[in-house]
Amino acid sequence: MKINKNIIKELSGYLEEFDLTEIEYTEKDVKVKVSKSRVTKNIEPSIDLNEDKTKNTEIQTDSSKKITSPIIGTAYLAPEPGGKKFIEIGQKVKKGDTVMIVEAMKTMNHVPSPIDGLVKEITVEDGQPVEFGQTIAILD
Repeated sequence: MKINKNIIKELSGYLEEFDLTEIEYTEKDVKVKVSKSRVTKNIEPSIDLNEDKTKNTEIQTDSSKKITSPIIGTAYLAPEPGGKKFIEIGQKVKKGDTVMIVEAMKTMNHVPSPIDGLVKEITVEDGQPVEFGQTIAILD
């Protein structure tokens, strides 16, 4: 049986073009299968031996307290469209006060403040999707 090298070359080209690891071609009683193995390269991080080891790094401690979303959903800053916002920047909040609502699956979930504090920053917009654990407000 004579093997048609053109078919093998064409199939090999398809492996590269479509980023495949294996391709098979069958015609009548001829079956050609072309495959390649994927090789991954381990790249080691380079270390700069000339780095100044006496460099002082300033460590900043953030005294602000973050309020995070307890669930995935849509954040709302007011109880209804156009209504008064739950919190404003500069406002004092007490532990348990609602800071916003996160809607998930048509359920409105009130997000209470876990601590007392002064609202320093509101990190989400009204109607914005939020992830679990995403910072939604920062208190001082």
